Amino acid sequence: MAQVALRLKVNGVEHEALVEPRLTLADFLRTDLGLTGTHLGCEHGVCGACTVLLDGEAVRSCLLFAVQTEGHEVITIEGMAQGEELHPIQEAFWEQHGLQCGFCTPGFILSAYNLLQENAQPSEEEIQAAISGNLCRCTGYQSIVASVKAAAEKLQLQRES
Repeated sequence: MAQVALRLKVNGVEHEALVEPRLTLADFLRTDLGLTGTHLGCEHGVCGACTVLLDGEAVRSCLLFAVQTEGHEVITIEGMAQGEELHPIQEAFWEQHGLQCGFCTPGFILSAYNLLQENAQPSEEEIQAAISGNLCRCTGYQSIVASVKAAAEKLQLQRES
């Protein structure tokens, strides 16, 4: 199969590659770029483990072909931190124990980011609705919801300072 030229920005870095048209964004990120924080679970868009931000919107990278991201910007879990400093959402998940095995955590964090960009002070119900597309087999979700609430507070304090 003929390869197609791809140019996109991932975590603030421009990338150019030749890819097969059928290569998923998730596989491109993991295999070609070595960004293994994007996890593959169901590969049907159901579990949310592969969630990334495409131009600021949470998307399932297992459902997109890499070529569909031509000229766009992708942020993965690796792009959330600033050097050694965790993003406030990552900090909140750590502090509130919003993870156990960690497999689903990157998807939850990026979904939470998407929510908190649109709604700075979501209710518990709004948080539950926003993360309903992400599955966790370990936590029971209470700590995840608490993490998103704590992240909203951290981000609010950050905006006020």
